Amino acid sequence: MKSDREGKFVEMDEAIDAIPDRGRVYVAQGSGCPFGLLAEIDTRRDRFESLEFVSAFLLQRPAPVDHLGQPFRWLTLQPTGAIRDVLDHPDLGIIPGRYSDLDGICAPEGPLAVDVVVCQVSTPDAAGKCSLGTGVGGHVSLLAQAPLVIGQVNRNMPYVHGQGECRIENFDFLVEIDEALSELQPASIDPISEAIAQHISPFIPDGSTLQFGIGAVPDAVLSSLRDRERLGLHGGMINDACVELIECGAIDNLHKGCDDGVSVAAEIMGTRQLYDWVDHNPRVRLARGAYTHGILGMAAIQNFVALQSTVEMALDGSANSEFISGRFISGPGGAPDFAFGASIATGGRSIMAMPSTAANGAVSRIVRRFGEGAPTTLSSYLADVVATEYGAVELRGKTLRERAELLTSIAHPEHRASLVD
Repeated sequence: MKSDREGKFVEMDEAIDAIPDRGRVYVAQGSGCPFGLLAEIDTRRDRFESLEFVSAFLLQRPAPVDHLGQPFRWLTLQPTGAIRDVLDHPDLGIIPGRYSDLDGICAPEGPLAVDVVVCQVSTPDAAGKCSLGTGVGGHVSLLAQAPLVIGQVNRNMPYVHGQGECRIENFDFLVEIDEALSELQPASIDPISEAIAQHISPFIPDGSTLQFGIGAVPDAVLSSLRDRERLGLHGGMINDACVELIECGAIDNLHKGCDDGVSVAAEIMGTRQLYDWVDHNPRVRLARGAYTHGILGMAAIQNFVALQSTVEMALDGSANSEFISGRFISGPGGAPDFAFGASIATGGRSIMAMPSTAANGAVSRIVRRFGEGAPTTLSSYLADVVATEYGAVELRGKTLRERAELLTSIAHPEHRASLVD
């Protein structure tokens, strides 16, 4: 991080006045998003002729989104439900991009070089030491590169160890706004998710290092692993489901091949209880996305198991995780990173898990081919294990015909006939 900035505590107007008109602002994602600071920028919108924001995963709706074109523009690499109602707005842009390349896209030499970074930070101690807290992966490297860095000091932000540890001199301006951190509530685990977890469980032996996504299926899988031993954690996120596995000893992080004894992730998203648990917790370390999602980091991991979900899967094993009913609902995120990383890690496995149907059973999530406009988030050559509530199949090394037969066998029985030639 750049350590020769002013590190000056200022009133809000001074910080906002420093933001260049017609500039581009990188917004920290997840629970590290500075919603209070963004709301203050929104109240001063008359100061700007135009201002462009770039973000990734958002848990809440930022205030500037309500004034797109007046004068704001918002670019997102991972649209979420918080902004889904404006995804068709002409001043809302969706940018396909891997999580591991997020800071590279916004770096000074990148295609979306940013003028400003805004993020949250924990309260500095007497020596000026603080932490980016629950969000690190997408923006920690930009603190050394962006022309202007503004930190929202929030007493509710925990101090989290790792690459997000910083000092006030890493910021140009610091403004004090206390607000509750955005929470990601644990998903409700239904019988279908439990059935899927049972089929996946044999593919996660003792000694595995886990990565997982968001949703009921990953939470159900994690809940099923309490009897495992010597597990590790390396991925995009730490959530509430991880805490019990760490506290009961199932996750000890002693057999990963790197980062011994420490759970490593790019983000922490969960409940207030989770945020309190990670505060000054030496068993947790956050790192930039180029490490957590990068090939060099994952290549060193032993028995890496990447667990992800998808919107739909074609019979060749390719996956669409971004597009449904004629519109984008998400971005690639870390899916391409982790699927490829698992394919090169020693003993690695990539698991794609999903319910067999959507729309209350009316739509099969295993399809002959993707519909018009749907992207291929994961190419067929990355397919390995696929699971639904009807079973789990292994696609790696199988022919296209064999893959079609295997995937049809775990589709919902009412839709299997439509998948057969």
